[in-house]
Amino acid sequence: MPLPCVEIETAPNPRHAVIWLHGLGADGNDFAPIVPELVDRAWPPLRFVFPHAPVRPVTVNGGVPMRAWYDIRGVAIADKQDETGIRASVAQLDELIAREAGRDIPSGNVILAGFSQGGAIALAGGVRHADRVAGIVALSTYLPLEAKTTAERSTANTGLPIFMGHGGFDPVVPQALGSISRDALSGLGYAVEWHSYAMAHQVCAEEIADLRAWIGARLAATN
Repeated sequence: MPLPCVEIETAPNPRHAVIWLHGLGADGNDFAPIVPELVDRAWPPLRFVFPHAPVRPVTVNGGVPMRAWYDIRGVAIADKQDETGIRASVAQLDELIAREAGRDIPSGNVILAGFSQGGAIALAGGVRHADRVAGIVALSTYLPLEAKTTAERSTANTGLPIFMGHGGFDPVVPQALGSISRDALSGLGYAVEWHSYAMAHQVCAEEIADLRAWIGARLAATN
């Protein structure tokens, strides 16, 4: 069964969807308020899907249970990766994409988006998804299981457009880590559009404006 979600439709009968995964300790409500600020009135109807991650203990936070896409085992977040948790969340993302297909939105009209942990799952899941998706939005994040990406990536998503935005003063996911992931993805042929902002671990108005332009281009390409 797909994860519970917050859903927002910008108009009736959407034929495009954005599945947006929240960060560690948040929930599906976290990015719902961004919709009115992000959406261009010229866009076709969209369904925004904001799933709630499962609740699990998080090692770096003293084992306290919270909503998380996978465990974080140390302060250096790319070390000692929770491969089992990452793969389970990728499978749940696949279920959400399949659910949209069952609601007449094919995967080619689905943009995968996420912030921090959610962005990591959007990246890992998007490049592995068996069918073509419209693109990936990866905010303040990195590519997990990077060493296994070459062997496991889907040929259907070769050259996929990816928007990566990162804060230059991010104390949680260092921008250097995001840059390494950008270079790895670009080296594999993905069409990565990289943006750096004068901010910490957050989203800013300039980033939303850049993202509006990028999503608008993806929607135009899939109409």
